[in-house]
Formats: sequence, structure tokens, C-alpha cells
Amino acid sequence: MTRCTPQRLADAERFIWLTARVLEQRRFEHLHAEGSAAAVHTALEAYRCSDGGYGYGLEPDARGPISQPLQTWTALTILDEIARCAEAAPAICAHLAAITRPDGGVPGGDVRLGDYPHAPWIPVAEEPEGALLTTALLAGVLHKNSVEHPWLSGATEFCWKRVDALTETHPYEAIAAVAFLDHVPDRERAERAAERIGGLIREAGHVLLDPERPELARVAPGYASGEVPVVCDYATSPASLARRWFSDAEIERGLDHLASQQREDGGWPIHWLEWSPSTALEGRPRVTLDALRVLSAYDAA
Repeated sequence: MTRCTPQRLADAERFIWLTARVLEQRRFEHLHAEGSAAAVHTALEAYRCSDGGYGYGLEPDARGPISQPLQTWTALTILDEIARCAEAAPAICAHLAAITRPDGGVPGGDVRLGDYPHAPWIPVAEEPEGALLTTALLAGVLHKNSVEHPWLSGATEFCWKRVDALTETHPYEAIAAVAFLDHVPDRERAERAAERIGGLIREAGHVLLDPERPELARVAPGYASGEVPVVCDYATSPASLARRWFSDAEIERGLDHLASQQREDGGWPIHWLEWSPSTALEGRPRVTLDALRVLSAYDAA
């Protein structure tokens, strides 16, 4: 069954041209209209900071000229999308090495962000600890691109320690862990760890398995009301280890639900807290590109 239909794509395209930043417009062109990778790269450069990380609102939830770990991860995913991750990796890894904490992990946020507007859930501490969420996301995309760098070796060790120690988790941390496990070289160990994390998520109810019975899903502590991931937020492609967490019927329901979320204006909604006017305005085009990517990946399977 094809869900990323020509009409769905055309509606999304209109939404992108109507509302998106130049970066998301260039990404749409590259992904769906034979646009150049160089144009995407040029648009992304506007968000690069002098320390080698990325900021300036690349992630809408953190504003200002301060590089942040999650914004740097977002940049890496876009560089991966245009097949330029490997060439950019040395400079980015050098930046990550400079902000890595003594425990070997990258923190969730930078204390300098306290001087600028940011979402209330971004941790801003004087002496932060390394976080599995940020470190796993960064390490995962670098492993996907077969990057070799001393920082990645240490980050991988950190991620394994944190993953092996998990007895409970929450959706964003689990999604990050899967991003790491999908690409880390030790495949047998990754498969075992992913299976265990899937069990934790299902047991906690932190996934919408049946859109017609939302009462069966549970919102994780600290999350916005209704902020429960669907199966495709975890299993973003048929190749992901998280695909094994769900039955074929659950995946089909999840894909149908994702497709049905496209609004009349052609875009998909965000499901996290709108703490500022920019949250939905800048977030929806990114979420729309993500939805098209997931639907296309399953259509091609």
C-alpha cells in the first residue's frame, strides 16, 4: 500500500513553500525535486557557530548564537541526508570533544544557553553530566557514516555503559538509544540491547499502539499532555531494530495513523509543548519532512 502518494506529496510541497525556512525548502527540493546537495549545505552553514557546533535556532527550541548538542546532531542528520557527513565529521568531532564531560558523554545543554530564550526542558546546569540522549544521537549518525575519530570511540563506550544500565527509560531517550544501536558496529550486542529497550517501552506504555484506543498509552513524566510517540517514531524505517518491537498489524496501524495526521494545509502537526510562537511555525515543516521520509521508507520496503 502506497501512503506517500503524489497528492500527499503535492500537498506537503505547497505547505513547505508556504511556511518553511529556506533550509527546509532546500531540503525538500533535494529530497523530492532533484535539488542540489550544495544548496542544502549552503543553507545549513547559516546555523554554524564559531566553535564548530550549530545554533541560531536550527532546533527551534533553542534560540541565540550558542551551539548546542542537539542542534549539532540536527546538522549531522542533514549532512547525512546530503551525503556530506563524513567530510564534515572531523571538525564536528573536535567540537564535541571540547564539550564532552568527564564521564565521557555530551551534556543535554550548554550553560551559556541560559542567556537566551530556550524551551524549559533543555537542561542548563553549571556542571552538567553527560546524557545518553544527546550522546547516542550524535554517535549513531557518525557510525552510520563509518566515521573514525577518537571522540566517537569514547562516546561509544559511554553509550554502551548507559544502555546496559537502563532499567527504565522514556521515549526520547529510547529513540536516541535506537539511533545508536541501529548503526553501532557490534550488531549482536545491539540487537540484544534493542530488544530489551523495546520491552521497557512497551511495558511502560510509552507508545500509541492503537490510535483508536489512546487511553491504553501513557504519557511519560515531564512530557506534554498527549505527547505519546506512535510506533513509527521508534521504528522510523523497516531496517530499524525498533521495527522488531511491533507486529505487522501495529506497524500498519501506525503508518495509517501517521498518514492521517496530514492537515488540510498539507503539513503535519507537532506534538510537543508550544512554549513560543516559533515552536510550531518552524517545527511543523521539519516534522512534515520527517513524516514523508518515514512513509516513503515503508512504501519502498
